Amino acid sequence: MDLLTLAPFGMRVTGLRVGPLDAQVADALARLLGEHGVLVLPAQHDVGDDAFVSFLASFGELTFTQGETPVVGHPDLNVVSNVGRTTPPRSTFHVDTSYVSHPPAYTALRAVQVPAQGGQTVFSDQYRAFETLPPDLLELLSGRSIRHVVTGVKLDDGDQGEAEHPVLRVHPLTGRTSLYLTSPARCAAITGLSEQETAETVALLLEHSTRPDNLYRHAWSAGDVVMWDNGCVLHRADHEGVVGDRVMHRGMSLGYALAGRHAG
Repeated sequence: MDLLTLAPFGMRVTGLRVGPLDAQVADALARLLGEHGVLVLPAQHDVGDDAFVSFLASFGELTFTQGETPVVGHPDLNVVSNVGRTTPPRSTFHVDTSYVSHPPAYTALRAVQVPAQGGQTVFSDQYRAFETLPPDLLELLSGRSIRHVVTGVKLDDGDQGEAEHPVLRVHPLTGRTSLYLTSPARCAAITGLSEQETAETVALLLEHSTRPDNLYRHAWSAGDVVMWDNGCVLHRADHEGVVGDRVMHRGMSLGYALAGRHAG
């Protein structure tokens, strides 16, 4: 397994085939994700959904966002696609399924079809976002939580649709603190702040987090698998100027959120 640091953050991993992993390799990758946020595994041309699911399961129990379109034959995966759409999909910076008490630690995308132009996935370093907070904002956020709520997907009866998470979140593997938030529509309230103060603060935090110098933009190549740690990055798809079909299969693992499987 060979490693190459990306700029301004993230890691490119070669010499590793996506598929079932032994515990030591899975632990090593989990710790890389915890430190670097994003792992790019290129040239996985012969990897199908069976191997992709086995790979994700190596990090813990798989989970699925209710309301998404599942991959035929693989109910743990969902399809992310622009095929057949008359208008481009919309994407804002977010973390996945944060409206539950134990959100997925990891999300991964497998490139099924790469467009001729555009379609990057953009990530922000939420460790650095925390580390560069102005002192007044740091003081304001200390000890506060955000209530995350579901939007845009239909839940079944009994499914959880909201949860509170600390704004300043300590990563269970690295012990580092990140700024943990999601899209404005899903940040319903910050404890102790009014609705207007919440909206203004979330907008300010997102602007701070997603400054150009804090972003890694992944340009997709055929055969790419990209995995990230939802605990220390935000992400969004850039659908502007896309030429051609963009089809990804997405899977998520509870990872360290599952009873601290990798903690310690």
